[in-house]
Amino acid sequence: MNSVLSSEGLAKLEALHNSHVMNLVERYVDLCKPSKVTVITDDKREIEYIRQLALDDKEETKLKTLGHTIHYDGYYDLARDVGNTAILLPLGQRLSRGINWKEREAGLKEITTLLDGAMKGKTCVIRFFCLGPTNSRFSISALQITDSVYVAHSEDILYRVGYEQFKKLNGSDGFFTFLHSAGELDERNCTKNTDKRRIFIDYTDKKVYSVNNQYAGNSVGLKKLALRLAIYKANQEDWLAEHMLLMGVRSERTKRVTYFTGAFPSACGKTSTAMIPGQTIVGDDIAYLREDAEGNARAVNIESGIFGIIADVNPVDDPLIYRALTTPRELIFSNVLVADGVPYWLGMGRDDIPKNGLNHSGDWSEGRRDTEGNVISLSHPNARYTMRLNELENLDPRVNDVDGVIVHGILYGGRDSDTNVPIYETLSWKHGVYIGATIESETTTATIGKTGVRTLNPMSNADFLTVPLGTYISNHIAFGTKLRNCPKVFATNYFLKSSGKYCNQKVDKKIWLLWAEGRIHGEYEAVKTPTGCLPRYDDLRVLFRQIFNRDYSEKDYLLQFSIRVDKLLEKSVRMEEYYRSEQGLPGEFWDEHNRLKIELEALKREARVPEVPPSFFR
Repeated sequence: MNSVLSSEGLAKLEALHNSHVMNLVERYVDLCKPSKVTVITDDKREIEYIRQLALDDKEETKLKTLGHTIHYDGYYDLARDVGNTAILLPLGQRLSRGINWKEREAGLKEITTLLDGAMKGKTCVIRFFCLGPTNSRFSISALQITDSVYVAHSEDILYRVGYEQFKKLNGSDGFFTFLHSAGELDERNCTKNTDKRRIFIDYTDKKVYSVNNQYAGNSVGLKKLALRLAIYKANQEDWLAEHMLLMGVRSERTKRVTYFTGAFPSACGKTSTAMIPGQTIVGDDIAYLREDAEGNARAVNIESGIFGIIADVNPVDDPLIYRALTTPRELIFSNVLVADGVPYWLGMGRDDIPKNGLNHSGDWSEGRRDTEGNVISLSHPNARYTMRLNELENLDPRVNDVDGVIVHGILYGGRDSDTNVPIYETLSWKHGVYIGATIESETTTATIGKTGVRTLNPMSNADFLTVPLGTYISNHIAFGTKLRNCPKVFATNYFLKSSGKYCNQKVDKKIWLLWAEGRIHGEYEAVKTPTGCLPRYDDLRVLFRQIFNRDYSEKDYLLQFSIRVDKLLEKSVRMEEYYRSEQGLPGEFWDEHNRLKIELEALKREARVPEVPPSFFR
């Protein structure tokens, strides 16, 4: 290693007084065989060097707006590779169905072979980051080893620096490690051998190995790859690592701020909820939750930036994000159209989008097709932007609070056109866990395959689980049960339809959220039903008038908040079919399932109508 590592770099590693770090760096440098090793600390000049190196190595290119750059992934490297992402599972351990895994020893042998010499002719960058605020009981140190300067630059934007934090480990191995190589590159500086792309998670050893890819969902280790390691750690230590937004909800009347977390599968309203006007954002993607000494649930955003889908970000629906994307600041676009140094993307709300330019396919003109005959869109549907959270005008002032914020409410957001009401409060913590475990999202015309197909996604975390589902659900129940001040749990569905049209406007989610905030503080009574507690019409009518100066009719209320008994019983059957074969589910899960089923069947017999209005329960 000494032949490719300068004395200055070696001194930086030695200053950590951590033999585990030294051994890992030496082992992986010897394996990957880079021509040079660069060690980066928290020094701003060194971080600026990485930013410039991304340009010099042509992994990024400057755009016309100051601070903006563009990065392109390969045409076949534009999304998370679910099929080639696997948990390395020791002999004798098991995971739930649907979680991709490989036998650990065989997986380590395969990935080691692929990484052997993968960095030849390239610079290996050694980075140190912190998941969560530094100097906090939430902090988890992370070591990143990569030959992609784009990955290193992205992590500078997305995460807190962590070199000094590593010194506080006092030589222990209490950190996550991420080894990544983009592998051999083509003439566009994109990964060449994507057929040999592999992303393996070894939770036993707190490591992630990733090779032959550049798309950040596969290469930026601290994102969803670290979430998988954290989920395993959390389930051993009785806290929660969740795919959740974290936001402050501000009462219009009292001006108090109440903090919510929220889990929403893709296309179920997560980003639009986090960015509701008048509210503050702590984080949009991943949260850690722990109990404090007073019995509260406290949460932090483990990130300090956003790696967001840019499609459909426009000045009408997303004014804050759109303004940030079109004004000077440090920001990386990926896989969008660029013409004359200006980025363009799908759904941005402009009529003057060029008919040709450079995009994820190379030189592009309208109507161009790929080798399989598919029309290439101007920007990839999964194109992204990477920017710091502090670039947003609605950033919450407690975003870096080392103690986290007290969570009073949890949102579980699904998507269906014909079953669930826009919002309701669950009857208890255990009922809330059941609702989170049974989140469904319905496919739309924007999704490949048939429309109207419901996909189960427990807590919106199904893709990232590294423990059996029964263990994960049990940990949720235990976490809330031990709290003296347990958060209230709410379920949302912004996509209910009638006669093919949505039953509410996009902006109405602000009303549902403010009602939930008021419920937490005892300001609103509710209509108790077998499925949960519904808003009262008079309370919503007042809120609509106060917030939007708009009438809210009783007809709309009945359309939105009637209990669709038959549809809910159909969902009950789907849940029973799915979970029947799942081992290790806690008894509380089945208690809630059976209670709900029995009470819905009784309601159907008593009401004798498929849709039961809220007035029936008074």
